[in-house]
Amino acid sequence: GITVYSQGVNQWSYGTDKVNAIINCHLFTGRIGRPGMGPFSFTGQPNAMGGREVGGLANQVAAHVNFDEQDDVAKVASFWQAPHMAQQAGLKAVDLFNAVAEGKVKAIWVMATNPAVSLPDADKVRSALAQCDFVVVSDCMASTDTMAFAHVKLPAQTWGEKEGTVTNTERRISRQRSFLPVAGNAKPDWWIISEVAKRLGYAEQFQYPNTLSIFTEHARLSGVLNQQKRDFDISGLAEINQTEFDNLAPIQWPVTASAKQGTKRLFSDGQYFTPDKKARFIPIAAIKPAYQLNTKYPFILNSGRIRDQWHTMTRTGQSKRLSSHIVQPFVAMHPDDIQQQNIHINQLVKITSAYGELVLPVLASEQQRPGEVFIPMHWNNQFASKSYVDCLINPAVDPVSGQPEFKHTPVAIEPYQVNWFGFILSRRELNLSTFSYWSKSRGDGYWRYEIAGIQKQDNWAQLARSILCSDSDDVAWIEFFDSAQSRYRAARMQGAQLESCIFIGPDTDLPERSWLASLFAKTDVTVQERQSLLRGEMGGDTVAKGQIICACYQVDEHAIKQAIDENQDLTVEQLSNITRAGTNCGSCLPELKKLMSTEPV
Repeated sequence: GITVYSQGVNQWSYGTDKVNAIINCHLFTGRIGRPGMGPFSFTGQPNAMGGREVGGLANQVAAHVNFDEQDDVAKVASFWQAPHMAQQAGLKAVDLFNAVAEGKVKAIWVMATNPAVSLPDADKVRSALAQCDFVVVSDCMASTDTMAFAHVKLPAQTWGEKEGTVTNTERRISRQRSFLPVAGNAKPDWWIISEVAKRLGYAEQFQYPNTLSIFTEHARLSGVLNQQKRDFDISGLAEINQTEFDNLAPIQWPVTASAKQGTKRLFSDGQYFTPDKKARFIPIAAIKPAYQLNTKYPFILNSGRIRDQWHTMTRTGQSKRLSSHIVQPFVAMHPDDIQQQNIHINQLVKITSAYGELVLPVLASEQQRPGEVFIPMHWNNQFASKSYVDCLINPAVDPVSGQPEFKHTPVAIEPYQVNWFGFILSRRELNLSTFSYWSKSRGDGYWRYEIAGIQKQDNWAQLARSILCSDSDDVAWIEFFDSAQSRYRAARMQGAQLESCIFIGPDTDLPERSWLASLFAKTDVTVQERQSLLRGEMGGDTVAKGQIICACYQVDEHAIKQAIDENQDLTVEQLSNITRAGTNCGSCLPELKKLMSTEPV
C-alpha cells in the first residue's frame, strides 16, 4: 500500500496532523521501508526537497538541522566560521509579511516567487510590499505582480540557463545542466547572492568560483553534522572533481563513504533516526478548519492547479500552446448550486470572503461537490482584471509547517450585473484596464481578450477604433452595428491580413472564437473569408474547432467527438491512436474518458 498525497492534504491549518495520520497508519500496519509501501508526498516543485536540504526554510539551518538542536547549530556556525549564526527560527512566509506590514521588517528580498499572487490575504501582502522601505526582486520575468513593488530588480537565470543539482521527492539528486543561452545580463542566484555578500563585507567567505565548490561544501557539511542522527548525508560526494560532477548520474541519498552508490530504500532494517532507533507515533487531534461556514459566507472555496498552467503563470501564461486549453480564470460550481443561486453558465459572479472579492465567469462542473467552489491559483494582474484567488483566502496557517489553509475559506457568491460582453482578437497586446472585466491569453499570432462592462457605451465605433486603430492613420476597417440588439462587430485589416477584430453583445451569446483565431495564421485572407468575418463563422462545410483538449498536439473537442462518433466501442487507447490526443504527456486522458462517456456529436 502506497499513500500518494499532495497539496490537498498539506494545505490546511492542521496539515501536519493530516500527514502524521498517514505516517501513523503506515507505521501501525508495517507498510513502510519495503517495496510497494510507504507514504509518498508529491510536492509542487521539482526541487522542493533540494531547497529544504540547503536550509531553504525559515525554521531550519542547512543539512536538515533544526534550531532546537543547538549543538548542531553551533557546528554549522563553526564549519562556516559564522560567529553571528542565527540561533532561532526566522519568520515563515505569512508571518514575514505580517511583520513587513507592521514595520518590523523594513527590507525584503524576493527570489523566484510571486507572493503578491501566491500568499493568502494577498491584498494585505500587496499593501505590505507597497509600504516596505526596500524591496528587492530577483526574477527571470521583467513583469510580475510582485515586481511592480520592487525598488531593485535583479535579472535571474531560469532553470534552462543555469546548472547545479536538484533533488526530487524520492531523495534523488540529479545533475542539472544548462541547455539554453543566457538571456541578457541574467545571472544565477548563487552568483547574485555572493556578489551582494561581498559588498556587505563578506568577500572572503563568498569566493565561490562555480557550482561545484558550493556543492562539495554542502556535502562536507552534511557529513560533519551527521553521526547517524538524521538521514540526510551526502558526504560521500564531498571530494568529487569537476569531471565527476559534470558526469554525476542521478543518485539517492544518503551517499556516504560506506554507501557511495547511494541508498535506494530507507528503514528496511526497521531502524529510524531516533535515539533508540525506534519509530515514533505522533498523537493527533480531530481539528476543524480555522473558519466555518455561516449565513454570510455559505460556500467553501478551494483553490489549486489546472492542467496546463504553473504557479502564477508568469512563464506558462506566455505560451500559446499551454493557454489554448483554458483561456480565462473561472469559478467552478456544481450545477445544482448554479441553479439554486439563479446564476447562468458563463455569467460573471462576484465571489466575496472576509478578506477580499473577485469577479469571474462561472463554469458548471459535476466534479464539484455541492456547497463547494473551485478557483484556480494561477491568474494574476498580468493576465486578467483582479483575478488572483489568494485575495480571498484566509491567512490561517498550520502552527508547525506554516502552510496556509488554501483548501477551505468560506465565501459568498452572487451575480455580477454587466451591460455587455465581448471579445477582442488582436496581433498586438492591448491595455484594456478600463473595462470592468478583462482577461487575456496568448494564441498563435494573436492575443485573445474576453471583456465585459458595467457602463453602457454610447459610441462603440469610436471606442473600438480608439482601442484597435490608434497606432495608424491608414486603417482598412469594416464594421456592423445592430442598435436594436446592442450588437457591434468590427475588424481591422492590414493589407491582406487580419490585424484585429472586436465582437460585442448584451450577453455571452457571441460567435465561436476558433475560426476567427485561425485567420491570424493566414498571410492572405480571402474575399469569402472577409465577407464572413463579421458573422464570426465561415459557413458552408467549414467546421469551427471546439475547445482544445490536447495541448501537445492541439487536438480539439470536435475532432475527438467526431472520432468517437465514427468508431463505435473505442477504448481510450484506440481513441488516442486515432486522434494523437493523450499520446505525449498524457495529461488530457481524463478528459478523453469523460468525452467518451457523453453523447456523440
